[in-house]
Amino acid sequence: MTNPTELLRSRYGEIPFNPEIAWNDSLTALLSHRSIRSYLSDPLPPGTLELLIAAAQSASTSSNLQTWSVVAVENQQRKEELSKLAGNQAHIKQVPLFLVWLADLARLSHVADSRGISHDALEYLEMFVMATIDATLAAQNAAVAAESVGLGTVYIGGIRNHPQEVAQILNLPSSVYAVFGLCVGYPNPEVEAAIKPRLPQSAVLHRETYKLAEQEEAIAHYNEIIKEFYTEQKMNVPGDWSEHSAQRIATVESLRGRDRLREALNNLGFKLL
Repeated sequence: MTNPTELLRSRYGEIPFNPEIAWNDSLTALLSHRSIRSYLSDPLPPGTLELLIAAAQSASTSSNLQTWSVVAVENQQRKEELSKLAGNQAHIKQVPLFLVWLADLARLSHVADSRGISHDALEYLEMFVMATIDATLAAQNAAVAAESVGLGTVYIGGIRNHPQEVAQILNLPSSVYAVFGLCVGYPNPEVEAAIKPRLPQSAVLHRETYKLAEQEEAIAHYNEIIKEFYTEQKMNVPGDWSEHSAQRIATVESLRGRDRLREALNNLGFKLL
């Protein structure tokens, strides 16, 4: 799908506006994004991993500190171990390449030690947030690059279900944690993945100041759009977006072990002062 009007219709479930700027391939790639959860086992062409990392390293990074790293996992046994820790998600085992994106303060600690300079600032929450943001920006660049060459991707937040066990499998040093995983591979053509509609812009775009109450109409409208999408895709999702989202945050159990994330991060060397 390359038609701008149809891409916008798929992304919002309707035509939200008529873009007057010149369309291009980058916009097509971005608006065409969909999560792929069924993959072929076909290997990736030589140099693909390196190209994705080059794209990732082209992302912005705060103060050029580059506080992220990534572990490329191709070993089948290791993918199966990570799949179990992330909630037994089968696509982690299917893909030829599973990227685990890391918030990495170990490298800066090592550099400072090598120069005989203290690194007290690394113990503070700000540096943890910076590293997490750096890893996220890098990963999104890689995801866009992968999709631009015909590959499919899906993020795996479940990698945070058991952060210490993941760290052990990947041999992570102190002050490094896995933010999320990213499956990369060729989509299975027999399993169609549709573009999922997002909230209307009136719910997420605020001009000048934030307005919470004014989002109610947009959310109600989106509830109807997403229910229709679920029906069309034969997805077994009870209720609408509001119901589904509210249930997702209703109990601590819905965090699937991530309620203990602070403790795990402390154990992994992040003081979070």
